[in-house]
Amino acid sequence: MNPLANRLQQAQPYALGLFRIVIGLLFACHGAASLFGVLGDGPTATAGTWPGWYAAVIQLGAGALVLLGLGTRSAAFLASGSMAYAYFSVHQSEGLFPLENNGEASALFCWAFLLIVFTGPGAFALDRVFGGTREERREPVTA
Repeated sequence: MNPLANRLQQAQPYALGLFRIVIGLLFACHGAASLFGVLGDGPTATAGTWPGWYAAVIQLGAGALVLLGLGTRSAAFLASGSMAYAYFSVHQSEGLFPLENNGEASALFCWAFLLIVFTGPGAFALDRVFGGTREERREPVTA
């Protein structure tokens, strides 16, 4: 393996951890904005209304769990499914492609969370401290 590829391979858990943190934070911010009217000027979801309020709760809760790296794969799976539902129930009827139906955020979050389901939490995850699988507890290899 060439030196650059070796260094990139060693940095992979850290890159995945940072990716997870950023995606979780952005998703949680969407939920906080919808529930509490913060971080934006959009309307808040009325408690108990379907699907807006439930989506916002999933965004805040699953986003926070992914951000912290706690129950990461399960939270990411729930978040990915909720974004797939949002895309197909809200955006798809407006056009075929995400660019024409304003579904880019739903599509990107759906696929980003699905990636996290398969790659795991990476570095900096609380799953490493509080349990998780043996693979998730294992420390990343350093040079």
